[in-house]
Amino acid sequence: MDPILNDIEARIIGCLIEKDRTTPDHYPLSLNALTNACNQKSNRDPVMDLDEQTVQRALDQLRPRGFVVTSVGSGSRVEKYRHLLPEKLDLLADQTAILCELMLRGPQTVGELRTRCQRLHEFRDIDDVADTLAMLAGLSQPMVQELPRLPGQKEPRWAQLLTGPVDLESLQQAAAAAGPARAAIVSENQRIDVLESRIDELTAELEDLKSEFTRFREQFE
Repeated sequence: MDPILNDIEARIIGCLIEKDRTTPDHYPLSLNALTNACNQKSNRDPVMDLDEQTVQRALDQLRPRGFVVTSVGSGSRVEKYRHLLPEKLDLLADQTAILCELMLRGPQTVGELRTRCQRLHEFRDIDDVADTLAMLAGLSQPMVQELPRLPGQKEPRWAQLLTGPVDLESLQQAAAAAGPARAAIVSENQRIDVLESRIDELTAELEDLKSEFTRFREQFE
């Protein structure tokens, strides 16, 4: 799939979708609020440091292409922005949530996506996430891709293709470079990241077990 967004545009669209779903009372977003959302240190990979001028230029490129629109609320002269990604690409709510998460945090496993997307859309279980990914990957112009498992990874990850083909060579080089470091003492941030990833996977598995137990119990009620 040819890229339809650059990295900054994808970050902007992802932030608008996230705030639309998680903080609807504060949506749409002003330029200042959107810039702060793009530069968040949590739930972002990579972390960016964008100024308002850079975000404004990207918005000016997105508007004529139909990805964002502006609005001014009653009693306010501040121009605010809202996304139109589902309308532009004919996406359902579950598909929009998956693409949002991948634009904000990069390649992720099915389990990670199930856990992290819950704030955006309620998936029944991991299979529900996998079905949505398969649907997006099976389009005439695929929007996601399953990546080959890299050294040190237990599960394959998925990436979005809205910003163009995935640079597999760079991912492989990064994984190979990280290999020797795993044998040494890693930084506190690296350890936390590994633990958070594992917790996400275990949380998703626990939710699946709870769902299965509920269905089993309902058979005898």
